[in-house]
Amino acid sequence: MIDTWMAELPHGITLSCRSAGERGRPVLMFLHGFPEAAFVWDELLEHFAQPEHGGFFCVAPNLRGYERSSSPPEVEAYRAKHLLQDLAALIERECGAGARLAALVAHDWGGALAWSLAAARPELMKRLVIVNAPHPQPFLHGLKHSPVQQAASAYMNFLIRPDAEALLAEHDFARLWPFFDLMGASGPQPATTAGDPNARDFGRPPVLPEGAGWMTDALRERYRAVWRGDGSRPGAGLTGGLNFYRASPLRPPRADDPAAANVELPPDAFTITVPTLVLWAMQDTALPPELVDGLDRWVPQLTLQRIEAATHWVVHERPALVAAQIEGWLG
Repeated sequence: MIDTWMAELPHGITLSCRSAGERGRPVLMFLHGFPEAAFVWDELLEHFAQPEHGGFFCVAPNLRGYERSSSPPEVEAYRAKHLLQDLAALIERECGAGARLAALVAHDWGGALAWSLAAARPELMKRLVIVNAPHPQPFLHGLKHSPVQQAASAYMNFLIRPDAEALLAEHDFARLWPFFDLMGASGPQPATTAGDPNARDFGRPPVLPEGAGWMTDALRERYRAVWRGDGSRPGAGLTGGLNFYRASPLRPPRADDPAAANVELPPDAFTITVPTLVLWAMQDTALPPELVDGLDRWVPQLTLQRIEAATHWVVHERPALVAAQIEGWLG
């Protein structure tokens, strides 16, 4: 049973949340990415709420700007410091003052925030689980120096366009479905974006992942509902997520926009002191496998599990495997 509720935070932001389990139990918190929403974690919420799998109180917030969560109109409101304030306040609300999450579990943009929160506020969590979300140090290096990473992340410069919502919403979100379908979500005949200069060309993975074909008609409608938002304009529900990209300099540099080239990090910035499990799907065409090479430089207590036959959407493709890996590591 999934419960839905609104978390009103002290600084005026409200996050719509999904949860399973009993309050008062150790808390697992799950953070989603783009272009998703908290519902993607439902299967794991129900799994870990069961007594035989830990009996946790499992919470998945819709991040600021998503679904029914507060969506400030200013791009500046989506800078990392504001997003981290939301998460810290939600953790303190759900765990109680001075208590910690049993673990923070995060994917994609949620993972980017989780890396930052674990570095800045390690006292908020006992453990960290990252699913295909690059640590800031190797990601910044790749955006600056790796043609492979720059090409893989080129879509970011489309997502910051002022008209990105309207373009993504055209023809039943025709430019968004390839984010999933070109990595096997629709099975062995993924959609094509040939001839569309605004669409991201992921290319097809050499082998379709285990769990390919997971995108059902019912699931597509759940995504549509999030992306439509309140229907006030085409793609209204996408603006918050796109503002994450607009507010961040971590994107490939261009002639008219230095972006990542203007960012400098101290060598030890984003060192993670809590035990950390990284699950990395190896067929992720947006985030090449070399992003996890040498990661223990910044994550001394690292457990790294590579998942060969999976893509960026491994939580959809192989939820049972993801749950088993996390459960085994939590012990």
